Amino acid sequence: MANNDELKKALELLDSELKKKGISRRDAFKLAGLGSASFLMGNTTEAEAATVAKASEAKGKIVIVGGGLAGIATAAKLTHDLSNPDITIIEPNPVSVSYQPGQTLVAGGVWEKSDIVYNTKDFVPSGVKMIKDKVVEFNPEANKVLTQGGETISYDYLIVATGLVLDYGEIKGLEGVGHSSEANEEVSKKVGKNGLHSIYYADGAVNTWKGIQELISEAKTGKKLKALYTHPNTPIKCGGAPKKIMYLTEARLREAGVRDNVDMWFYPNGGTMFGVPEYHEAIVKQFEARNMHWEYKNNLVEVDTEKKIATFEKRWFEKGAWDPDIEDYEMVPMSEKIEREYDFMHVTPPMRAPDAVKNSSLAWQKGSAAKGGWVELNKETLQHTRYPNVFGIGDVAGIPMGKTGGSARKQYKVLVENLISAMEGKDLTSKYAGYTVCPLITDLGKVMLAEFDWSKKPTPSFPLDPTQERYIWWLLKVYLLKPMTVYGMLSGRA
Repeated sequence: MANNDELKKALELLDSELKKKGISRRDAFKLAGLGSASFLMGNTTEAEAATVAKASEAKGKIVIVGGGLAGIATAAKLTHDLSNPDITIIEPNPVSVSYQPGQTLVAGGVWEKSDIVYNTKDFVPSGVKMIKDKVVEFNPEANKVLTQGGETISYDYLIVATGLVLDYGEIKGLEGVGHSSEANEEVSKKVGKNGLHSIYYADGAVNTWKGIQELISEAKTGKKLKALYTHPNTPIKCGGAPKKIMYLTEARLREAGVRDNVDMWFYPNGGTMFGVPEYHEAIVKQFEARNMHWEYKNNLVEVDTEKKIATFEKRWFEKGAWDPDIEDYEMVPMSEKIEREYDFMHVTPPMRAPDAVKNSSLAWQKGSAAKGGWVELNKETLQHTRYPNVFGIGDVAGIPMGKTGGSARKQYKVLVENLISAMEGKDLTSKYAGYTVCPLITDLGKVMLAEFDWSKKPTPSFPLDPTQERYIWWLLKVYLLKPMTVYGMLSGRA
């Protein structure tokens, strides 16, 4: 089978890399505390056994809007856990299950685009109906959705797994680029050329690698150049990606012997490198060791792609008048626009929910989550807080953190258990604890495996210091996570 072939190939490549270091795969996994993870060693019996249980007799029409990793994985597990499933997936993108975490590796010249693109039709679970269309309207009061093709589809239970929108058009100078969950022809007119790049879509990752090579070539002429990296003022998927591509660019410049010719700056909208203090401190030390600079509270608001000038809105507070009520000085918010020239810039676009979700009653109606249009959910059960027959998962979920593939891997099992409980009229007892994992690529051959949950404390799965960059995590990232994710999750068993 294709899944076993890909896993075997990954393990063979892994063995080849480990052999260079003089250690076996089993010894390497034992070192990392992975000795009992038989699925990683090519034996899926343990993973399959974990899913063996008596199938529920519960019945109901389930519609899943979104056929990406989260949507397909959820459908697959439902087919295992329901004795007579009635499942429909609505998804317009024929390659919606493509391996998005690999885009960073494509942009760093480690993988090719062909390594991450998969056809969705090859992963649709048996018995599941697939509709190639886009939902443009949700009507949860009537338990119906309307598609772009004009079809009205009813449901007993709804799972929203649409993913999010890459909102490049919110940046002045990129208007007309459009609002898309993936790149389109309009995006490619300005992004992916002339020094302006973005890894958040597959072709963008390919062009980013070309851009890095162009930067290296120009640096070899002796010019002093500037490379900028941005992080916007919205929640984003894979929050570590803006730093990962910066690390990889630095590694490639160092490899080419031209690192000293490129001044590298990271401009995040936030006030830290990472929301977990331990990882923040580790990243700051890594940046200092690599002579990479940063400046907090900067949000990219405009780009002149011809002149290569980026405009940021910088924010800070200044002491104002004395307030006798609180016996302290008022802190007055201040801001200014700052123009910065660049030779190479990686743009992480603002992100939000798709229009159909954002404009529906499924979205949060108040609070910061309402700004992005995210689906209003109980963060533990993943059930909608106002529509009990609606659940949400993945990037569109209006919950803290959780916009990573590793998060979805934990979420879909919780969602399926709770959905079946709801179908059976039982209490929802399965809880998502906010687990998020970010394999932060810090160099060619090094990864810091950042795991955490809502406690904002490291929650390492392995008995190693999680703040340290390690070769073993590079092997995990480059050789094992893709087959584990693509085939393990999409089969509903990992």
